[in-house]
Amino acid sequence: MAAEESERSPLPFEPNKKRQKPAKAIKQPVLKTPETENKPQQQRRYSKQEMAIPEVVSQRMIRRVAAFCGVPTFLGVSSLIVSYLLVTLADIQLPPIAVLLVNMGLFGLGVVGITYGVLSASWDEERPGTILGLAEFSTNWGRMTEVWRDTQKKNV
Repeated sequence: MAAEESERSPLPFEPNKKRQKPAKAIKQPVLKTPETENKPQQQRRYSKQEMAIPEVVSQRMIRRVAAFCGVPTFLGVSSLIVSYLLVTLADIQLPPIAVLLVNMGLFGLGVVGITYGVLSASWDEERPGTILGLAEFSTNWGRMTEVWRDTQKKNV
């Protein structure tokens, strides 16, 4: 397991890695009180700035979610409108279960698209990633499952 951990490249926005702060960020000195100096250091608390997803990565995720979730959701709404128009204007009788299944399938793809949109985005600030994001998805899925396993081991 130790070999796997050393091979894993850390995320750009993981707290372990030092990132340059934006120019508008104001550095405030850390005040140490006698209480904090005497306490044994348990876990370091990270600021919101250190824990935040970089703006470039966040925008990349939003674009992918809009595409992978928005298109199937739009098609789901459109399928309802088209089926209504076919029944009322063209007198074509569609089985209600077919309309329901098509609609549920498209809305279901929209829900799955949210997850896929986030996980298929490149989490590296300098690398935009591929169009479909299959390689990024497998990398990010592996990172996510690794963290889940580590959390499970710590909680046992």
